[in-house]
Amino acid sequence: MKLAVFVSGSGTNLQALLDAQATGALAPGEIVVVVSNKPDAYALTRARTAGVATELVEHRGLERAAFEAKLVDLLERHRVEAIVLAGFMRVLTGAFTSRFPQRIINTHPSLLPAFPGVDAPAQAITYGVKVSGVTVHFVDATLDGGPIIEQVTVPVWPDDDAAKLHARILAEEHRLLPVVVQRLAAGRLSCQGRVVRAE
Repeated sequence: MKLAVFVSGSGTNLQALLDAQATGALAPGEIVVVVSNKPDAYALTRARTAGVATELVEHRGLERAAFEAKLVDLLERHRVEAIVLAGFMRVLTGAFTSRFPQRIINTHPSLLPAFPGVDAPAQAITYGVKVSGVTVHFVDATLDGGPIIEQVTVPVWPDDDAAKLHARILAEEHRLLPVVVQRLAAGRLSCQGRVVRAE
C-alpha cells in the first residue's frame, strides 16, 4: 500500500514511521511521499534524509477547496492509497476525506473523545484528569471524531505540566502509530459503523 504522510512541524511521528519502514515493520506499507503545508517544517528534512519524496502545498492565500484540490492532485500523481496525518495542523473537509474512506488515519494526544483539537495535554492538565493518553483514529469530516482504532493510556502525575505530559504521550505515539499503519496497509483493520476491529 502506497502511503502519504502529511506533516506541519518537526516530524517526530514521521521519524517513527520512517524508522519502522527502514526495518521492514511497515510492510506491505510504503511511504512514497511526505507532504507539508509549511516550507520550514523539519519533517521535510527527515523525509529527504530517508530518501522519501517530498511535496510542499502551502495553504496561505488559498481557499480551502483550492488547497485540497492541490493535495488530491499530488496524491494521484504519487498513486497514494492511504494517508497518515502526523502532526498535520490543517482540518480536512468532508469533500476531501470522503475520497479516502477509512484510508486516512490520525494520531491525537488524548483519549478521544476527551480533549479534541489543539493543546490536548494542556486541556488534560487544566481539567485535572488522572489519566490521559494517545488515540489513533480514522479521519472523517468531524474534528478528531472519526472511529477510534487504538488507544494507549498515560498516567498524569501530580507534578506534570503540559510539556511533561505531552513528552510521555509522544513516546507512546511513536510506538503505536507504526503498528496501526502496518495493520492498515496489510488490510487488517475493519470498520463497522464506529467499531474498528484488528484482524
